[in-house]
Amino acid sequence: MKAILLVFIILVSFSCTGPQHSTPVEVQNLSTQEFKRQRMSGKTMVVDVRTPEEFTDGHLTGAINSDYRGGDFAEEIKTWKKDKVYYLYCASGNRSGKAAELMKEAGFQHIYNIGGFQSLKEAGLPTEQGVDE
Repeated sequence: MKAILLVFIILVSFSCTGPQHSTPVEVQNLSTQEFKRQRMSGKTMVVDVRTPEEFTDGHLTGAINSDYRGGDFAEEIKTWKKDKVYYLYCASGNRSGKAAELMKEAGFQHIYNIGGFQSLKEAGLPTEQGVDE
């Protein structure tokens, strides 16, 4: 009887603890100045979520293009590593904000909305035109 009671107590104590939940991921908005202070590495990715035409007209140096409105973005993030750090931007910060929320829902951990391209360019961040092949 004592053994059964002991097993029961152990089972109840394990069921009460439940699974450990981590802190929910939040998309962070960074100002252009905050973004300029970030350290880029092989674990970071800068993503321009504007259209390919907007991207060709000018984008941050080293950024990749994944069109949020055209549907490419939702498909492409399925192949991206969830432990990388992602910095997203668009023309105004609206599309990149929506894209960041989509990434959050997909389980990405480190997501930053860095706003609009023009502000980033005016802050002196390096830009380029065209598409690297």
